[in-house]
Amino acid sequence: MNQNKIAIITGASRLNGIGAAICRQLADEGYDIFFTYWTSYDQEMPWGIEHDEPQLLKDECSAKGVRVASLEIDLSNEDAPNQLFQQVINELGYPSILINNAAYSTNNDFSNLTAQDLNNHYDINIRATTLLSILFARHFKYKNGGRIINLTSGQFKGPMPGELAYATTKGAIDALTITLSAEVANLGITVNAINPGPTNTGWMTDEIKNHILPSFPLGRIGEPTDVARLIKFLVSDDGEWITGQILHSEGGFRR
Repeated sequence: MNQNKIAIITGASRLNGIGAAICRQLADEGYDIFFTYWTSYDQEMPWGIEHDEPQLLKDECSAKGVRVASLEIDLSNEDAPNQLFQQVINELGYPSILINNAAYSTNNDFSNLTAQDLNNHYDINIRATTLLSILFARHFKYKNGGRIINLTSGQFKGPMPGELAYATTKGAIDALTITLSAEVANLGITVNAINPGPTNTGWMTDEIKNHILPSFPLGRIGEPTDVARLIKFLVSDDGEWITGQILHSEGGFRR
């Protein structure tokens, strides 16, 4: 058993989501998988979730011959990152991969944004991502091969009207990625962020798809497997020389 092939993926609730695609891709590469989910959030969103989706994902990845564990946890709780890492270590061992995929997103703009709205976005998109990343670095037990990958949304490529809190908090992930990459490089850890662009994870109506399709010069809308394949490369040995980067893997999407 290779103890240096344990990956944490946060926010893998739904079978058609980016988190699930990452879990499948890394399981195919022989990584043991520990994923988190929080069904209460997805149940409140328009896309919804079936109660058995996390278990089905766990079964699907286990069938690939790797160890799989999961935890339903509200990452907005201050102590959640500590709880998560302790459980990962107890169940699988010390991780070498952290994928910060979990996010909080609701629609708001300057006319209706409240302090609580902003706090809700900050708790997940910034605080949890930052705390998980520094805990990962503090617990890293290997000489090299460490990977932290954050999911961002291209906030610096153009405005996102109607998503002020989301754009503000996710945009801060770019700054976190660049600075943290310099701090942990001597530990053998790379830190990068990926902007997958608009991705068909179940939230797109036919109207939305028809509206944005002309903005993709490659002629199709992004799929969860697109970002999962890029993550497969970044966590591999071939990705060891890439760090502190914000990678826009969005099929040439034109804003």
